Amino acid sequence: MKQPEFIDAAERQFATKFGVSASPDEVRSWRASWPALLHVLVSAGLDDLYLLLEYSLPATGERIDALLIGVAPDGRLCTVVIELKQWTSAQSRPTSPGMLRAGGRTVQHPSRQVGGYVRYLQDWVSREEIPLLVRGVAVLHDAAPPFISWLRGLAGLGPAGAFAVLGQDDLMATPSAAALAERLGCADLKSAAPAQLEELLKVDHRPNPGLLERIGGTIDGNDALTLLGVQDLARQEVWHAATAALDHGTKSVIVVTGGPGTGKTVIAGRLMGDLCRRPHANPRLLCPSGTLTRQLKRTVGDDSRGLITTFLDKVPTGVTANSIVLIDEAHRARTYPNPMRDRFPFTLGKLIDLAAVTVLFLDERQIVRPSEGITLDELARHAHHMDYAFHHFDLTAQFRCNGSQSYLRWVDQLLEPEGAAPAWNGTDYDLAVAQDPEVFSRWVEIQASSGQTARITAGFCWPWKSPPTPPLLPEVLVRWDSAGGQQTWARPWNSSSNQSDLDHPDVPARPFWATDDGGHDQIGCVYTAQGMEYAYNVVIIGNDLVRRGDRWEARPDASEDSTLNSLPPERYLQYALNTYRVLATRGTRGTRFYSTDRATQAYLQKLLPPHLL
Repeated sequence: MKQPEFIDAAERQFATKFGVSASPDEVRSWRASWPALLHVLVSAGLDDLYLLLEYSLPATGERIDALLIGVAPDGRLCTVVIELKQWTSAQSRPTSPGMLRAGGRTVQHPSRQVGGYVRYLQDWVSREEIPLLVRGVAVLHDAAPPFISWLRGLAGLGPAGAFAVLGQDDLMATPSAAALAERLGCADLKSAAPAQLEELLKVDHRPNPGLLERIGGTIDGNDALTLLGVQDLARQEVWHAATAALDHGTKSVIVVTGGPGTGKTVIAGRLMGDLCRRPHANPRLLCPSGTLTRQLKRTVGDDSRGLITTFLDKVPTGVTANSIVLIDEAHRARTYPNPMRDRFPFTLGKLIDLAAVTVLFLDERQIVRPSEGITLDELARHAHHMDYAFHHFDLTAQFRCNGSQSYLRWVDQLLEPEGAAPAWNGTDYDLAVAQDPEVFSRWVEIQASSGQTARITAGFCWPWKSPPTPPLLPEVLVRWDSAGGQQTWARPWNSSSNQSDLDHPDVPARPFWATDDGGHDQIGCVYTAQGMEYAYNVVIIGNDLVRRGDRWEARPDASEDSTLNSLPPERYLQYALNTYRVLATRGTRGTRFYSTDRATQAYLQKLLPPHLL
């Protein structure tokens, strides 16, 4: 191989296939690892097998470094997943088994990573029409024997241990080429016919029945996805509408509306379990929020990747005319390019056109930025225009905020653009105004120390420039006057990283700020908190929303959110009111309000009892 020319051509092919250029780090990795891999394969006498580089797994957005293709003795096509690493060292933490720190990043153990790719090929590609034998190996071509021995010990006897980790010494053709081929898991493979390779390249990636059965069983047995009363009635109504549409070949749009805590997410999860058990199913559970997607995946398990996924600006792979697609938090669906659009959002429209039935879970008052948002009316008009059947179900029963309808009504009244809210006199929810940050901080500490989840949230009114890994900068800064003079309180925003840092276990990754230990020490914003819940909740209203007389006034210049702070005040106001409504409805048992604006704080003190520790 003429390495420079080949890799230059690979860069061009990558850009053509994926629509973006490979990063400089990726290209450097290719230059370091591909020649080493080819040398090993030739040394093992495997130069007559097909080799695919950067093989895409569309349902996950991931790519396998290298996929070796051959034919097994039983005649089946055999794929060997090869994960390439240039590591020569790594660190582990007992508190995070299966994860390592390498190259400044928190990553999976290479055997575990290989196992995930093997499972994907078994679950999404291997079917009756193309039965695959799937193997896997991790190749660390620069790693010395002591490091490899340590990695093998970490893999242990579990599923990850089933996949070999090979280092420098293992990649030599000693005592023979056949022995090297055996270590690579390829000793019995013969060359595949071009037609067999072509069949593999053209196969649709979609879940097989075994995967769906596992997911359905996992959801059925998960207490976190248990429905109560009217939630289950709503699930049944949606299920009957969706299955009738599928049975009769009627393309349909079903919208489920409901405020915070009415159970939209848990109903979506249970419906996903129902769909996985339907014969010939090809369902998806999508969410525009990466945070909620990762929480759902954690709830359901690793097998759910590809079936439960984030929905942004691309239609997920494998969605077909027999698919039922569930979209949770549909109010966060992207509406690019023009937020004042005169046509239906392109990607969402394409998904609805492709699927047999689309079920959207929606709360219009949770639209918090111009680049997001779809309404019930828009969905109904689109279905009518396309001649699709349309159904609407509205959820009214409240299961968050201690089931307090009075609290939700009060919040809705508080955050009307104008008009005074009534004083709070409810007894079914723990609600008060905090005198200052020290008071609500002590309250949160008390709840956390007693084993409750308690979080502090704020409007996006402070800079957010912390590095993705800890230590985080204390950027949320509040000053107030007290009898002892001016006081200052500061905390960091939550981590911006999607991965936990092994060196800082008390700082959760962004998707898990709302649920994991240590999250009470960082401040969440609407993008972190939306879709989540926790027992006790603090809402800091920043200077972007202030009370003047009988109305709220927007101050977009006080916002640090670049997607919003250039808007005129009259347009910013509704996004700000929606934002604080989202933040105010996360706590299941109690909430404390505090405003950094003196007049707004005085207004809250007229409406709410003072906080007493």
